[in-house]
Amino acid sequence: MSDTETTTVPKTADAARRSIFEDVLAMGDIQINGSRPWDIQIHDERFYKHVLAEDALGLGESYMEGWWEAEELDAFFFHLLGIDLRKVRVSRKQKWTLLKDRFLNRQNTARAFLIGEHHYDRGNDLFRVMLDRRLTYTCGYWKDATSLDEAQEAKLDLVCRKIGLQPGQKVLDIGCGWGSFMKYAAENYGVSAVGVTVSEEQAALGRELCKGLPVEIRLQDYRDVTDQFNHVVSLGMFEHVGPKNYRTFFEKVDQCLKEDGVLLLHTIGNRFSVRSTDPFTEKYIFPNSVIPSIRQIGDATEHLFVMEDWHNFGQDYDPTLMAWNENFEAGWEELRPHYGDTFYRMWRYFLLSGAGSFRVRKMQLWQIVFSKSSIIGGYTPVR
Repeated sequence: MSDTETTTVPKTADAARRSIFEDVLAMGDIQINGSRPWDIQIHDERFYKHVLAEDALGLGESYMEGWWEAEELDAFFFHLLGIDLRKVRVSRKQKWTLLKDRFLNRQNTARAFLIGEHHYDRGNDLFRVMLDRRLTYTCGYWKDATSLDEAQEAKLDLVCRKIGLQPGQKVLDIGCGWGSFMKYAAENYGVSAVGVTVSEEQAALGRELCKGLPVEIRLQDYRDVTDQFNHVVSLGMFEHVGPKNYRTFFEKVDQCLKEDGVLLLHTIGNRFSVRSTDPFTEKYIFPNSVIPSIRQIGDATEHLFVMEDWHNFGQDYDPTLMAWNENFEAGWEELRPHYGDTFYRMWRYFLLSGAGSFRVRKMQLWQIVFSKSSIIGGYTPVR
């Protein structure tokens, strides 16, 4: 070999893995071990192999293990989720599916009470620390609000006004949580309400919080409701229904709704139709859940309802999630003995990755008003 000839030394497997990450992350202006708040800090080299092998699950689990960090996790996900994967050019073996379907959902036939047991029954102490004073576990409405309490109360009132609540009416709340909407509606609009939840913890505390009001909270699957109501609302529950059950859901609402009734559906929305969730969310946060698309909702409501209004305020989920995380961080020492440090990192990952996703507008938040019979003269949108 002459002095001018050189030998190309193949990269080690570890170096090759890191190179893939550097190339893809650069597309989102993220540096490995950089100095900016959104740059990823790698503390354990096992990170690269684990994420390439396990995709989104590996990203979340390696964070739970403390293998990587970002000073501002929400900002990291804002940059990460802004990457256009169509521009990624790597070999088939190296294809990085870490970002693919980050917030999309894998759904089998829903098992009604699993989500209650896995997520909502974790402990009322967690949600009392994290949420607003009314325990409202859905996106707030920040149009004129300056605090989480104000944003959640504004959202509850917005729902009441959108369905045109009148004293003496009866409302069904599908997925009622701890009863915040029903309590607000009963106190401020003079109505009675029935709520259904699949969480024993929610039902027990909700009954306590709504004591003395014409509010009934049932531990019941929505498919078993047989009463009739002036209006139906569902705030943040539709994400747990699943595509195979969308039509069943709307047929049940149709059965429960009086002829002149109105349905308000409040749900996270996807830009396109999927039938699956990312494995981290499936395993650790919301099993058997799926984010619906416009098409899926439209197909499921054909010949049943008139769509009167479709309001997107997905940008408001970013400050909602950031406020929940702030409360969670502030109350962590109180929660720590019960939950432990691994849970802390998991829950923080859940909240701040969600904030980044809504900030970059990967996910939306829809409030959709449906009438059972066309509203003569038209529906006046409320904002």
